[in-house]
Amino acid sequence: MIVLKEVVATAILFIWVIFVAYVLTTRLYSRMKGRGFKENVAVYYNRKIIHILTGGVVAILVPFLFETPLLPFVMAMLLALSLYIPHRRRKILYWFQTEDNAYEVSFCIMWGAVITFGWIISGGNFWFGVLPVIFMSIGDAITGIVRNLLYKHRTKSWLGNLAMASFSIPMGAVLGAAGMIAGTIASIVEHFECNPIDDNITVPLSAFVIITLAKFYAPWLLTL
Repeated sequence: MIVLKEVVATAILFIWVIFVAYVLTTRLYSRMKGRGFKENVAVYYNRKIIHILTGGVVAILVPFLFETPLLPFVMAMLLALSLYIPHRRRKILYWFQTEDNAYEVSFCIMWGAVITFGWIISGGNFWFGVLPVIFMSIGDAITGIVRNLLYKHRTKSWLGNLAMASFSIPMGAVLGAAGMIAGTIASIVEHFECNPIDDNITVPLSAFVIITLAKFYAPWLLTL
């Protein structure tokens, strides 16, 4: 049953996401361009900022604000649709979207789906889905920021994956050894391109599979 506090929380979080995606990052884009950042560098930084401040922050708050994943799922799907439409109309949100891919759409879909299925499979424990989403939102953003600082363009680098692992493995301790293993695997999986499947799918999915397998076959590796 949906209660009023969940509706209010959803509204506030939705406004926060819109603010980050449509206000904060447009200003950051203008500042970066004004300081001589290349177009692709400014866009890529904005994508990772959105990863952290929307996907990451909201995911961390979900277990404390919601009893079921229904409203977070609906919010994620609405955001996915709102991000797909500019691609469909060929009028992308230039300060963080690119014409060559729509990875931010798969990000939203996976965010909502993994959190929802994690809650269902675990019998009501949000962290089963939230943790893989945090690996995708914050861990992947860290590796992207490191790569952007080093190479000034989108590429894969084990240094970036090491930075991701330095965050994801300790964060995985929320669910015990299984979570730390999932963080390790997710940090490795991120390194490999699997076109047309992007790492917004492979990272949370690989971590979710590890945690799910632990629940059914090695529950002693899990806490909570």
